[in-house]
Amino acid sequence: MDRIRVGVNGYGVIGKRVADAVHAQPDMHLVGVADIVTDWRIQSAVPRLPVFAATPDAHSGMVDTGIRPEGTLDDLLAQSDVIVDTTPKHVAAGNLPRYQAAGVKVIVQGGEAHSTTGHSFVAQANYATALGRDLTRVVSCNTTSIVRVLGALENAGLLLRARGVLIRRATDPWESHLGGIMNTMVPEPVIPSHQGPDAKTVLPDLDVVTIAAKGAHTQTHNHYWTLQLTRRASRDEVLDALRAAPRIAFIRMSDGLVALNSTVELMRDLGRPRGDMWEVAVWEDLVTVDGDEAYLTYQVCNEAIVIPETIDAIRALTGTITDPADSIRLTDTTLGMRQDFLTPERS
Repeated sequence: MDRIRVGVNGYGVIGKRVADAVHAQPDMHLVGVADIVTDWRIQSAVPRLPVFAATPDAHSGMVDTGIRPEGTLDDLLAQSDVIVDTTPKHVAAGNLPRYQAAGVKVIVQGGEAHSTTGHSFVAQANYATALGRDLTRVVSCNTTSIVRVLGALENAGLLLRARGVLIRRATDPWESHLGGIMNTMVPEPVIPSHQGPDAKTVLPDLDVVTIAAKGAHTQTHNHYWTLQLTRRASRDEVLDALRAAPRIAFIRMSDGLVALNSTVELMRDLGRPRGDMWEVAVWEDLVTVDGDEAYLTYQVCNEAIVIPETIDAIRALTGTITDPADSIRLTDTTLGMRQDFLTPERS
């Protein structure tokens, strides 16, 4: 079978990770990456990846800085079956007519509105509905985590309603020099915050309300959930439901993983590329069940969690793998995903 030819437009926080993940897949070929910048961000890609210029000005700028681009964005599109647009928020919507004229499948990221594609994607929840589509949107990092965790409990018949508080990182780590929040916390100006309604674009029947704030840190998000269950349940039932779902991994305060930074450091010690954590990290020893209520907290790596979803979306749009479990398994194996970050396995 011919490999899926994939182009990536935008070589930033998400784009560079998507490019590396595509390169790791046995059924995909990375045609190249396109961008408008000419600085260290794209220069670091030149020794490893085919680089294209997203605009005529970018082409001239790349040549002036000693980069020899493989061609233009149109050249990248001509060689691709799928284009993954990882450009800044709202840029992808403007690129869509160009992609459609080129006849390529299109994946955009969660910064775009659901209406941009008419379909929002999380692999474990609605892979089948994306099969053969021309367009989809991989939802945001926080929304992906919500669908994974709440979807796991819903699939087990345990979830009635969910109310969550999200403490979001202020900015991406590499941009922390540009400003951000210091010595304060900034609530989102509306309740519910946008993540709950966004999750319902994937799981329409989900009874969920989210409240969010930006905190004075740059590494990962933190969620706190109060869950109304469908019945009285045991803690083991809730844990088993989470263990049965892909892309949820457990951490424990009893192992010294007591804060966001300790989990970030663990990813580096495990040899994760860029210290990435593709899984949702649930604190196992904090999962609490009292009758028909459950409480839990987890950590979300905003830079990495959507990467496996994007890989699965590529297969879904092209229809090369029709069984969601097969695609998820292949993606998770190639990336080295885990269900528990520390060994030995707990009973």
